[in-house]
Amino acid sequence: MTAAGTQSGAERIAAAFAASGKRAALMPYLMGGFPTLEGSVAIGEAYADGGADLVELGVPFSDPLADGPVVHAAGTRALAAGATVDGVLAVGRRLARRLPVVLMAYANLVHARGFDAFADALAAHDISGLIVPDLPLEEAPALREALDARGLALVPLVAPTTPDDRLARIGAQARGFLYTVSVTGTTGERAALAETLPAILRRAAAATDVPVAVGFGISTPEHAAEAAAAGAAGVIVGSRLVRAAAEADDPPAAVRALVRAMADALR
Repeated sequence: MTAAGTQSGAERIAAAFAASGKRAALMPYLMGGFPTLEGSVAIGEAYADGGADLVELGVPFSDPLADGPVVHAAGTRALAAGATVDGVLAVGRRLARRLPVVLMAYANLVHARGFDAFADALAAHDISGLIVPDLPLEEAPALREALDARGLALVPLVAPTTPDDRLARIGAQARGFLYTVSVTGTTGERAALAETLPAILRRAAAATDVPVAVGFGISTPEHAAEAAAAGAAGVIVGSRLVRAAAEADDPPAAVRALVRAMADALR
């Protein structure tokens, strides 16, 4: 039996959404290897202590197209400290003892190892799913097949600008959850959520049978509560937590307090 128990990765994700005890499951983002590999484990553990239901674990990459400046800077620092794909997977395995881990990796990193080998590595490290933000829909079937064979979830992203026909195709093939981007552009903190968020979430939910989680721009407990009220089944928080970790003398304590506040806002 692995640390994840007898459930498949996809089943762990589904169970986390179903049993969160909140209006929406809370999924903080963690940059693997930031500020160090051990430091990122401590931050991930603090997420779990604060009430996170899942964690999105980012693999640092030299050209992160979807990342805003805060996450990009953290990735640059992680790479400079020696973070590798294998090192981040080892972080994921340790965190998977506490909660489901969904890895976020850019397509070049996945292609470099090969779909089957990458899926094997995820399974060996008890990772539950994979997000590849720059993987086009047309290139997803082979990777999804490799992950499906191992009980893992390929989580796709959709944006407010995704056309209806493409949204329907993506939603039908989604595993784990449908990552719904709240705004166009890169990750980062926003002063307010889009007024169109309820409509964006309704549109996404109508296109899929898996939970809809929203990310990009959720920065405060009030934002988290607003996203849940707008219909999100999951709330993803990234840049705000990465910034808190970067600025704090005690990063685990700082992010634990923030995650706890967001978890409380979702109850």
